[in-house]
Amino acid sequence: MTFWQLTINAKEPARLAQFWAAALGYTAVPPGAPDTSWNRHYRARLGDSPAFADRIFDPEGLRPPIWFQPSPEERTGPNRLHLDLYPTGRDTTLTYERMVEIVDARVAELVELGATVERSEGSDDPDDAFYWVVLNDPEGNVFCVS
Repeated sequence: MTFWQLTINAKEPARLAQFWAAALGYTAVPPGAPDTSWNRHYRARLGDSPAFADRIFDPEGLRPPIWFQPSPEERTGPNRLHLDLYPTGRDTTLTYERMVEIVDARVAELVELGATVERSEGSDDPDDAFYWVVLNDPEGNVFCVS
């Protein structure tokens, strides 16, 4: 098995780390369990610091860590990779109205954290209902909530 982390270039790594920690439910401290070599590695790197400013971790230790790498360049052009967040859990039993309600509530929380809304799209077709909102994080990286 290969260990991996997601690395995102950022002009202000600490600001993006704060935003994405809140958006994903991550923390700035590596988890104590599971006691993997990588979690031990990150905890050892903390030293006397209580938390990382530029890295975030799944508190359950199941999902990859994310490092916000300092990069002086502005993002130009579209993202080549983006995250999709699913507050609905992709629950196919939800009504279209409930789906919209859940997504819009999460979008409002993310806007409070510094995201901006680009557009929303949806269809209440009973055979193929969908609804998503395209947003930008505080540095303009595109992501979706569905």
